[in-house]
Parts: sequence; C-alpha cells; structure tokens
Amino acid sequence: MTVAAPHRVTVLALAPVVAFDLSIPAQMLAMVTPRPGRAAYEVRAVTPDGSAVATVNGYGVLPQGDLSLLEHADTVIVAGTRCPDVLDGGVVDPRVTDALRAATRRRARMVSLCTGSFVLAAAGLLEGRRAATHWRYADQFRRLFPSVGLDTDPLYVADRGMLTSAGGAAAIDLCLHLIREDHGSSVANQVARYNVVAPMRDGGQAQYIDHPVAEDAGTSTAAARALMSEHLDRRLSLKELAAHCHMSVRSFTRRFRQETGTSPAEWLTSARLKHARHLLESTELPVDDIAARTGLGSGTNLRQHMRVTLDTTPSAYRRAFRSTAASRTDARA
Repeated sequence: MTVAAPHRVTVLALAPVVAFDLSIPAQMLAMVTPRPGRAAYEVRAVTPDGSAVATVNGYGVLPQGDLSLLEHADTVIVAGTRCPDVLDGGVVDPRVTDALRAATRRRARMVSLCTGSFVLAAAGLLEGRRAATHWRYADQFRRLFPSVGLDTDPLYVADRGMLTSAGGAAAIDLCLHLIREDHGSSVANQVARYNVVAPMRDGGQAQYIDHPVAEDAGTSTAAARALMSEHLDRRLSLKELAAHCHMSVRSFTRRFRQETGTSPAEWLTSARLKHARHLLESTELPVDDIAARTGLGSGTNLRQHMRVTLDTTPSAYRRAFRSTAASRTDARA
C-alpha cells in the first residue's frame, strides 16, 4: 500500500517571536501518528534568513531553515510577534511578503496565531476578510488595516483559506481545529486529552471574558449545560434551564455568559453541531436522521449551519473524513 507523505507545516517566526505560539504547532500536530513512528505532520520552524530568532521571553531559538521552506509547505503558520515594524507600522520584510503571497497562490493553508495576523495583513492577504488577533492589539490592528474585518470576539476565525486565532491559549484551539479538519474529531480529541486541554472550544466562543467566575455548585449553570448535552434533541426553554439551576431567567442568562462567554442558544447550537460531526464521522445515518437526533431539525438546517461554521456540507464533510480514515488504514497496512 502507498503511504501518504506527511503534511508539511512551516511555522514562520519573526523576532521577537512569542515563544508559546512557536511551540504550540509542533506540540499539538506532532501527536498525530497514523501508526507508531510515522507522523501525519512534518513541522518545521523558519526565519527569513534561517538564523536564530529572539523570543519575547528572553531566549533564542534555532530554526530549521529559511523562507525557502515555504515553497513546499502545505500549511503555513505565522507565530505571534512583537516586532515594532509590524505592530506599530504595519509593514513586513518584502521577502516575507513575497514568500507568503507565493504560498497563497499555491493554495497552501494560511494560518496565524495571536499577532501573527498583523503579518498576514501587512502582506495584503487579509483584505476583505474577517480575522482575529489578540484583544489587546485590536485598536492597533484596526488603525493599520481598516480593510480587514477584525472580530475580537472569537477564539479563531476561518475565512476562505485564511485561519487566524486570538492570543494565548486560542493557538491551541486553532491547532486542534486544524487536526479536526484534517483527521476528524476522534483524533483531535485524543490529542487534546494527551495535552490535558479541552477537546473543543468552538471558534465562536468569546476569547475574553471580562469577569471570570468560579463555578460554585450553588450558583453555576453547569447543571443546565449537562442537561442540554444529555438531551440535544429536545427543545429546552430558558425558563426550564433556569429552573433546573434554581435561578431566575435573568440571573441564569447573565451567569451563563459569565461562565462560558456565550449565550445558552449559541452554546447549544455548538454542542449540537459537535455531535452531528461525530455522527457523520462514525455512522452511516442519513443527514436528515442526524439532524433530528442532534436537535437541528432538518437536513436543510444542518447544511446551513455547517456551511456557515465550517464552509462545507454534511456530505462533503463525511467524504473528507472517510478519505482521511482510508489513508490512515492504508498507512497501517
């Protein structure tokens, strides 16, 4: 059997690079192994000239190459940077611009973590698109790149082949999204468990909650989330959910957003879509049956949600996952 070549990922680091962002792709993607000793991804870090790069944390990192590695990359990831030229002036080395544009023309998947979105925007790759970045740099981003639709709410944004994340741990969420997109939810969940992180915080979840709160057993909405998860096919009103937590509707709604960064309706839709994806991957159920079982109503409604959130259809998602699963089986043969 023919064994598929690893998916080539090139991580671009511009000094001073955010060390956390630089480490996350290798940490998360390297965990995907179709069989022992065979990685699904080949991850390499590069700098413009291949020399060591300073980090914001005070130490240097030796890359594995220069911009020439972008020529063969299937996915290009731009790590967060604190480079003054980029963050304050909105300009990037012309060599970097040329390399990123060339990768885009080859239809490489383009990704940025944290302030790496400034680099993609400076290269002219985000014009007319939605994008995310670290909330602390939102005003600077809007001033420098007014033609980009910056959205400071989501953990990450996917728009026509460009994927951008918010700051900090949102880089983990986006990398798990890449794995989920390439290999399905089951593999992504295994990677999440190994790294002791949440398997899935949807891209639409708020990246910054003004007033983090502890989930006290007496005032938490966790019981409502458990109820919704157990009965995805049921219509549960806000009144029912609030009563389940012994709260008024107003207190419940406010507390729910404090704890999750989203509304009960948005959270429920996300949970339903997650389960629908699992059923598409693991069963032969018709799309209409999956929609009914997950509370999304009809196949038409499921298609609309998947088109908006994943830019695909249930049938295309199922085919893509089955194709990936088949390649993993070939690799094991």
